[in-house]
Amino acid sequence: MSVCGCMLRDGLLTPMKIRLLYLITRPDLGGAQTHVLDLIREFACRYEVHLGVGCAGPLTDSVGQLGVPVHFLPSLIRSLNPWRDIRAIHECSGLIQRLQPHLVHAHSSKAGIVGRVAARRCRIPAVFTAHGWGFTAGTPIVRRLVALTAERLAAPLAQRLICVSESDRQLALRFGVGTEASLVTIRYGAVTDLAPRADPTKHPPRLIMVARFNEQKDQATLLRAIALLKGRGVEVHLDFVGSGPSLSMRKTLAERLGIDERVRFLGDRNDVPQLLAAAQVFVLSTHYEGLPISILEAMRAGLPVIATRVGGVPEEVEDNVTGLLVPRADVAALAQAIFRLVDSPALRARMGNAGRARFAAEFTQERMLRQVDAIYQEVCDGKMP
Repeated sequence: MSVCGCMLRDGLLTPMKIRLLYLITRPDLGGAQTHVLDLIREFACRYEVHLGVGCAGPLTDSVGQLGVPVHFLPSLIRSLNPWRDIRAIHECSGLIQRLQPHLVHAHSSKAGIVGRVAARRCRIPAVFTAHGWGFTAGTPIVRRLVALTAERLAAPLAQRLICVSESDRQLALRFGVGTEASLVTIRYGAVTDLAPRADPTKHPPRLIMVARFNEQKDQATLLRAIALLKGRGVEVHLDFVGSGPSLSMRKTLAERLGIDERVRFLGDRNDVPQLLAAAQVFVLSTHYEGLPISILEAMRAGLPVIATRVGGVPEEVEDNVTGLLVPRADVAALAQAIFRLVDSPALRARMGNAGRARFAAEFTQERMLRQVDAIYQEVCDGKMP
């Protein structure tokens, strides 16, 4: 059912729609934002849906086109700022009091803390989706300690803590964030239809990495691996899709390594499925992850995947079956993995087909939406532990 209680209208009791408030810190292009947009696109057809966000951007543009109300919380920013964070809690509390949602669903670390505190103040149930914990290995040590303390304190404020990978769920349990009853794993899913298929056998193969240019992603190791292969006489071409604060530094690094003629920086794009279909190998070099949606999109396209063995990545990529996993920040290992796939069209095709089959079996959007909706119904019906 998609109702929560009843209301009196014309002397009759009629079901009320669930009113959902989604919260996220920033509206940039990224995995968390893509996930929120998928949820809003689906549930806006059944529920009354609202979005609260720190500022305008691609996500708010897309949500606005769906006719879903967008509410701006100017003090909700990504960086740690105690005074603005307190104001963000007040702004969020005011929004919740005005809307009176049946449920607040918060996403991303800062909105997760602010949203849960505000929801508790307003006595509204909350759900939090952790798109990768801020205390995971690979994050800066100071940030890790701050995030762990904050998440331990905020965990009891939500009826459910949704992890996007089982790895993240086990990490939370190990560090005392949440409980067996409150933590649940719901992996991302992507739409199965409409996306074009790649031909991994084309030669020469083109590599592609779709990711933000920030401290989390490790484009630098990938560039050094390409330079290492060039020094060995291996011809490799690479497309980067995305933007961010470290983009200019990575362009400079490519020039310094003498590989700028082999690397294209394409910026933010709206035609990622088409770019994936034109590539032969997908690469994600990264320091830490929850469960990268970009890998799911590559598997959907039928691409073999080379990725760093961190977070929930091994739950997506089966090593030596659908792709190759390498250690974090290991230039030599990444270069060797790239060489293996560049050198063998047959291996690329076999892994690409296996990845496509794994995606269809385990990572469909329909499965994800059913699981999230079940959480909403349980929370609104008061059946949560």
